Amino acid sequence: MEFIRQYWLFGLGFFAQALFGTRLLIQLFLSEKAGRVVSPVIFWQISLFASFLFFVYGVLRQDAVILLGQTLSYFIYIRNLQLKKAWMEIPFLIRAVVFLQPFVSWSWLLYTGKASLILNETGYADFVVMLGAVGQLTLNLRYLYQWYFSEKQKESVLPFGFWVISALASMLIVWYGFHRNDPVLLVSQSMGLLVYLRNMFLLKMRQKQ
Repeated sequence: MEFIRQYWLFGLGFFAQALFGTRLLIQLFLSEKAGRVVSPVIFWQISLFASFLFFVYGVLRQDAVILLGQTLSYFIYIRNLQLKKAWMEIPFLIRAVVFLQPFVSWSWLLYTGKASLILNETGYADFVVMLGAVGQLTLNLRYLYQWYFSEKQKESVLPFGFWVISALASMLIVWYGFHRNDPVLLVSQSMGLLVYLRNMFLLKMRQKQ
């Protein structure tokens, strides 16, 4: 029974990370096609849906590192969709469920007392876990960086620093994934690192033209 539970749990995590990976591949494909780094609507749509699922995975996995990270980036995905004029195109009921999900999840964790349990089981005294937390938080804080530049330019953009932060944070999370024996984090972050480096290369080539 425990094996089946883990099978479905990791399946959910892999599916969410597969969506994160798909958004990167789509973004990279469209960037290669345009000859420059682009920030397509579908990138943010998939990001939000994947984050919704990965948030659920974090709750079931009882991993505060994942939960904190997803909470930070969740609403920036929504903001980018607003900048793209695509948020209001989503049906109201879906928008309401998506917007309220983090509040409902954290409220449930606090009400049931599971929030403190998650923090205790994550083990913040462990140095490697601390680095994993830094990596996960940095991976999501990159969206604050991206948000700043997007608001400054009044459009959704993915600047060079966004990809640099992504690459550095990804390496920390790979280390954390080894420590947690979490194949979801290991596979997804290793693949993502290649896309981050390619976008950095495209931006540098663009600057030289």
